[in-house]
Amino acid sequence: MSRLKGKVVLITGASSGIGEACARRFASHGSDLVLVARRRERLESSKTSLEKEYGVRVLVETLDVRDRQAVNAFGDRLQVENRVPDVLVNNAGLASGLSPIFEGDPEDWDRMIDTNVKGLLNVSHRIIPMMVARDSGHIINIGSIAGHIVYPLGNVYNATKFAVRALNEAMNIELVGTKIRVSCVDPGVTATEFSAVRFHGDRAKAEAVYKGFKPLTGDDIADAICYVASVPDHVNVLDMIVMPTAQRSPYVLHRDE
Repeated sequence: MSRLKGKVVLITGASSGIGEACARRFASHGSDLVLVARRRERLESSKTSLEKEYGVRVLVETLDVRDRQAVNAFGDRLQVENRVPDVLVNNAGLASGLSPIFEGDPEDWDRMIDTNVKGLLNVSHRIIPMMVARDSGHIINIGSIAGHIVYPLGNVYNATKFAVRALNEAMNIELVGTKIRVSCVDPGVTATEFSAVRFHGDRAKAEAVYKGFKPLTGDDIADAICYVASVPDHVNVLDMIVMPTAQRSPYVLHRDE
C-alpha cells in the first residue's frame, strides 16, 4: 500500500503544469487533495476528473498566494474543517521577462518576488504552525536549477529561486527536533506554460525554448515529488535536482537542430 494513501496534500499553483500533474499523481496514490490557484474553472475541472477517476476527496479554492490576508483566512478554514495538510507542495511560481537588470521591468520583478518568495512565505507561515501542533507533516518546495547556477538575463528569477533554496534550508534547520520534513525539488528545462508566461504570451519564443531536445514534463517532476513525499518517515530528501538527459547545466544543453 502506498504511504501516500489517505494523506491530505495541499498543492499551490495547481491549475496547470507541475501543480496539475502533482494533483493527478498524488490522487493516483489515494491522497485527498486541497488544490489552490487563481483559475477557478481549471480547478473545478480537475476536481471533477480526479474524484471520478480515483475516488479521492478534492477541495478547490481560488487563491492568490500573494494575498497574505486571503491565505491566512484559507488556513483558518482548513483548520476549522480539520483538513490540516500532511503534505504541502509550494509549487506556485513563475518567471516574467528575460532581460538585463538595467533594462528590466520592475513590474516583472515584483510579480516574481511576490509570487516565488512572498507567496511561498505566506503559505508556509500559515500552514507550518498546524503541522508543528500535530508534530507531523512534509513541506516540499519547488525550486529550480536557477537557484543553483545563475544564467544570463535570468537575474531576478535566479534571485527568487536562490531564495527558495535558502528558505528550504532554513525551514529544515528551524524544524529540527520535530517530525516535520522539508524538501526541495529543483527542475531543469520543463515544458509547461512557464516559457509562455515568461515571454508574456509570445508562443513563438516560448516554443523555441524546447526545440531540438526532449524537455522534462510536468509528469516527470510530479513523479519526483511523489517519490520525495513517499520515502519512509525517517528519511528526508533535502534537495533533488532533476534535468532532462539533454541538459547538464543551464549552460550545457544539447540540441539536435
